Amino acid sequence: MVRMLRPFTRAVTYTRWLHLSMAIVWPSLWLFIDEAWWTVVTPTVLLGLAGLVPAMRVVEGFQARLLLTGHRDGDESAEIVVAPSATWGDRGRLVVWLQTRLFLGALVSHLTVQLLLLTVDLVSTALGGERVGGAWLVVRGDHWWHALLASLSLALLAAIVAGSGHLITAIALRLLGPSPAERLAGLEERTEQLLERTRIARELHDSIGHALTVAVVQAGAARAAGDPAFTDRALGAIEETGRAALEDLERVLGVLRESGRPVSGRPTLADADRLLESARASGAKVDAEVTGPVETVPGPVSREGYRILQESLTNVLRHAGAVPVRVRVQVAGDTLVLAIRNPLPAGAPGSARGSGLRGIRERAALLGGLARTGPDGGDWQVHAELPLS
Repeated sequence: MVRMLRPFTRAVTYTRWLHLSMAIVWPSLWLFIDEAWWTVVTPTVLLGLAGLVPAMRVVEGFQARLLLTGHRDGDESAEIVVAPSATWGDRGRLVVWLQTRLFLGALVSHLTVQLLLLTVDLVSTALGGERVGGAWLVVRGDHWWHALLASLSLALLAAIVAGSGHLITAIALRLLGPSPAERLAGLEERTEQLLERTRIARELHDSIGHALTVAVVQAGAARAAGDPAFTDRALGAIEETGRAALEDLERVLGVLRESGRPVSGRPTLADADRLLESARASGAKVDAEVTGPVETVPGPVSREGYRILQESLTNVLRHAGAVPVRVRVQVAGDTLVLAIRNPLPAGAPGSARGSGLRGIRERAALLGGLARTGPDGGDWQVHAELPLS
């Protein structure tokens, strides 16, 4: 019983009924002015023409969200579009919606009035009073059991109010919901947002992770060396790496604050010397070979190549320490090749080094390339091939 009465404790039940009743206000006024047959047809024709206006979809969508969904963001309201009609299919569905709302609103409003009049007549006659009149069903006689019929009339009225509200909401979700093209566009937008979030997470992981690794290695080496000159160089390298990390962090936060901000400020392979010098300052013996026109590599490929190189050098410093590292960057034909090799320290397990290597493989895959990571003989290698087109 409580469950049956629960809809009538929610404001949305009554706003849905109001939404239906509002549909017949102006046609009813017109009918009071002139009761000719054409006054019944004219509202239908006018609504059909109004549905062809693109902006009408905004009005109806906003009204439906406000009165039919109970202001619930992310629920049914998200399935009702508040945007101009973009295609003739959208206009056609809007015309059907306007006609359906008009006829259903007229039916529900008429039944509401009739049931209210009938209820008043039944209560009045049960108490020995006079009929109000106006109801289609004429109450005869004065009987006490009319009060029981009045309760049935009220129950039927409640069922009509609640049921029609659910019905008009379901129709709105169908006719005012997004078209297949809009659903596809929304899915693409959400996919882009997820990809952007993933990219930003990788950016932070690579940039901050590299800076912290260099700082830790430099600080440890300076403390162990006991040489003031070496300590000064280490502190300088830590300062430079920290400044670069802060710049990267500020840029990433700027992208988060301003969704339309370009990513042109991201480092590319043209800035690879900074990475190599940072690794050398940390004690690694880096032997680098760059062949081909690196400056002509397309921006997205060059930026991802920089991050792959950065993560590879970070892994070397983090897991192998100050060891010789061979770096090869080659632009050959329509492919960018990155190869980073370093000897495995004694007793190293030779397994994948956490999420960093997974990020390298994901970056290569997103560009349609391939990355291999793992032990090769006595060395650890990262080999990535990225298509330039």
